[in-house]
Amino acid sequence: MSPPEGPNVRKRTVLEVTVDKRHIISIGERLYTESVELLRELVNNAYDADATEVRVEISPDRIVVQDNGSGMDEDGLRQYFRIGSDEKIVRSLSPLFGRERIGQFGIGKFASLAAAVRFEVLTRHGEFAARVVFDKKAWEASRFTWNLPCDILEPDPSQSDGTTVTLSELVKPFDLAEAEETIKDGVPLRTANLTVFLNGRPLTPRIFSGQRIPILEGCAFGPVNGEIVIISKSAATTTDLGIDVKVKGATVKKDLFGMETWGPAVARVKGEINANFLLLTSDRSNFVTDSEEYRQFLKVMEKIVGIIRKKLGKEADRREDRRASRAVTEALRRIHKALALNPDFSPFGPIPLGDEKGVGGAAAGEGKKEADDRTVPTPGQEPAPPTPPKTKKRRNPLVKKMTPNAIVRRVRFGDRSVSVCLDFFGENNSECFSEGNVVYINRDHLLFKRESRKATAFTMYIARLMTQEIAILTETKSPRLAFTRQSKLLKDAFADFTE
Repeated sequence: MSPPEGPNVRKRTVLEVTVDKRHIISIGERLYTESVELLRELVNNAYDADATEVRVEISPDRIVVQDNGSGMDEDGLRQYFRIGSDEKIVRSLSPLFGRERIGQFGIGKFASLAAAVRFEVLTRHGEFAARVVFDKKAWEASRFTWNLPCDILEPDPSQSDGTTVTLSELVKPFDLAEAEETIKDGVPLRTANLTVFLNGRPLTPRIFSGQRIPILEGCAFGPVNGEIVIISKSAATTTDLGIDVKVKGATVKKDLFGMETWGPAVARVKGEINANFLLLTSDRSNFVTDSEEYRQFLKVMEKIVGIIRKKLGKEADRREDRRASRAVTEALRRIHKALALNPDFSPFGPIPLGDEKGVGGAAAGEGKKEADDRTVPTPGQEPAPPTPPKTKKRRNPLVKKMTPNAIVRRVRFGDRSVSVCLDFFGENNSECFSEGNVVYINRDHLLFKRESRKATAFTMYIARLMTQEIAILTETKSPRLAFTRQSKLLKDAFADFTE
């Protein structure tokens, strides 16, 4: 002891820091919000011990977790029951498979007593075998004795190395479905040389079907990698939202990273992100958010979320294109029929009833090996003259498009053909206009956006615009007569329509 310091110090003594044993258990019990999370710790301990098989058996009165890992010798057992041991931090890789060890704090076995009265460890390592019984009642009764009974056993030659942990006298029964989900979330099941069985059935990691986005980014603290999957709308549910954020292959938490503002689309985003450099809270249920590691991670995730948003946006554009393409084809089919019933309204000459060959054509950009006999000119330019007729008939014409997302359909009315071009002309421009043999429909127009939300309304909307232009072509002097003709064409086009 150093000598007293200062003029008023008579002497210096020391105070012994003590911890009541009951508080150790209390701290362990408070580490986990749900007792089922203890299974994650027990299985991950087997993973850290290089186990290739872990068998979890759950019954109403007890839980058994048995592995074929390296087991523990006497020093290993002492280390195992040392509170706050840094063994797995100092030796972060397992000796056999080089696995990044998951456990860090050494408090899991105390937390196990939140779910059971008795915690028993049976282990073998080479010629050493032992049993340790951690009885909650006996531990609390002997307040000032910090020892646990350890029986050194004769090794059974028929048994291989490994550890078996048994929780008995359960406080409450464990739900099998909940236990399965906990293990799938919190254990690195994708490890090639690891199989976990639950009541005899092997567990497999979650697999999502959909558009896959591989992730490989980095920051000053290490890599951020994984895979995001955009699942189909039919498979999306509002339960279990978020991306799994993993450290050393085990899920720590799910997070939406701001995607909660995306509405129903967020339910389609699944997958996992690995960031082994993140610092964890003692119960492994969250990250130390007030750290530079976490701040760097959030910057990387901001970039990743931007990639996901773009992918969803492109997919939405493709869906819209398909809806528009179907609506145009159906509208043209019905207009063809209406003009055949009303030959006096046709600016293209007589149209045979029932002859709908050539209706629709192909979308711009489809059928790249085919050629059209005319192109869609940019509005304001003279229509391109027709190319000389070809001897071979082209079923899927390729037309010149104004933008990459333009949708073009051509339909033959009698001896003439008309092209319909759906493209983006700006919100403040006309809803529809025509030049020569081309009808242009503005996809930026407010009415187009509104009517395109429902298939039936969308088809009627396209038909209305088309018949409007056709009526103007046949009647330029009297707007009222043109409107009357348009109404008649629409009525005949949708006479057989039932929603």
